[in-house]
Amino acid sequence: MNSYCKLWVLLTLVAIGNTSPIAPPIDEDQEKIAENYLTKLYGLPKQRPNYELRSNSPMSQRVREMQKFFGLKVTGKLNKETLEVMKKPRCGVPDVAAYSTFEGDYKWKKNDLTYRIENYTPDMLVSEVDDSIKRALQVWADVTPLTFNRIYSGTADIMISFAVKDHADGYPFDGPNGFLAHAFLPFEGIGGDAHFDDDEYFSYQSHQGYNLFLVAAHEFGHSLGLEHSRDPGALMYPSYSYRDVDTFSLPQDDVNGIQSLYGPKPDVDTNEPKPTPPVTPNTCDRNMVLDAVSMLRGEIMFFKGSFFWRNYPFSTTTEQHLIKSFWPEMPDNIDAAFESPFEDKVFIFKGEKVWALYGYNMVRGYPKSLSSFDLPKKVKKINAVLYDESTFKILFFVNDQIYSYNEDSRRMEKGYPKPVDEVFPAMTGKVTAAFQYKGFSYLFSGSKMFEFGSYNKRLFRVLDNNYFLPCSSV
Repeated sequence: MNSYCKLWVLLTLVAIGNTSPIAPPIDEDQEKIAENYLTKLYGLPKQRPNYELRSNSPMSQRVREMQKFFGLKVTGKLNKETLEVMKKPRCGVPDVAAYSTFEGDYKWKKNDLTYRIENYTPDMLVSEVDDSIKRALQVWADVTPLTFNRIYSGTADIMISFAVKDHADGYPFDGPNGFLAHAFLPFEGIGGDAHFDDDEYFSYQSHQGYNLFLVAAHEFGHSLGLEHSRDPGALMYPSYSYRDVDTFSLPQDDVNGIQSLYGPKPDVDTNEPKPTPPVTPNTCDRNMVLDAVSMLRGEIMFFKGSFFWRNYPFSTTTEQHLIKSFWPEMPDNIDAAFESPFEDKVFIFKGEKVWALYGYNMVRGYPKSLSSFDLPKKVKKINAVLYDESTFKILFFVNDQIYSYNEDSRRMEKGYPKPVDEVFPAMTGKVTAAFQYKGFSYLFSGSKMFEFGSYNKRLFRVLDNNYFLPCSSV
């Protein structure tokens, strides 16, 4: 991640919601969407000759820059993938530093900083706001020499306030579900200050509305001099993503960025173990072991840790997201998943519990226990699940055994469990994930994927686990 920002650039966090402050009204055409996007974020000139999408036109050049930034195929054309990215709610800061207003690298010239909370949101108790702000600053203090001391009068280095619409800084807020907050880079005057849009609903330890701790921690990264990151797992990623605030640990990408500005926290003698910063999994890692794989209405979903990827088979692009940014109630580090065409649901397993998705919506009444699939009480964990379209049975992989469940009768089949290599001859190793696609069953074992014929269970190939998940480094 590039850890430096440009002077006077306003860094603004945008919600994942139904309203995008950079997206034009729904009745405008796609070229207008692209024009608005590129003008605000990639320096597209407002006055241009009328040959917009010719290969050397200003718009085509900016489209190429945008495609390169997001790891898309660089064509300079407004194809489906490019427009889909443009339509996503996101941050309003330019992605390319060259389109910032002033040159220079900025950070605080001291390590002891002050902050002041000027007013409060009515959404939370005063004590809850105080605690959220304190913990959000501590996120950065934990990994750097920086300290943050609160003052109650006068001008602090970081002035914190809640405001709506035009609040006299030149960057008015836009109402609910647009820009959540913004912060200024370190410099004299307004530099370092953080403003929160009080038209939003902020919460304390909940995933309802927008969690103030998460929004504030992101904004304070800007207050200290950080740009946005291209890493979807980073706190400094442009879009708001909910994550478990009780177990939050600053991701490695953010640690690297802030320490490049201020250095690491001095060693202190302590017996407390230091948490290992989470690292975003990378599809280019051939040794990566996936947690689960499932179809979802034609898409393939790949789960790993607190993330999942979604793509269409053999697509050149994939989307990577935090699990909790889509489903706050869903656990990370799941055990297994499968799609049931019979129920049009995706079932997610972790430990002795089962969650269900209808499309991308959580199904009410879940989680349920494993016993809902008639599994014996001795089974406490599932390693993988395969929906076999040739028999319409659900195969549960438990260690080196397979249980077969009849979805129609809702009963476990007689004669099971059976050894895995009896059902899938030539299968070696523990099955860690499984799914079926176009007449083949794919069983993952570690970093390898075994391709079997769905009807004859004959082994055809042994492939790398990213065969369906193309390498796309962050």
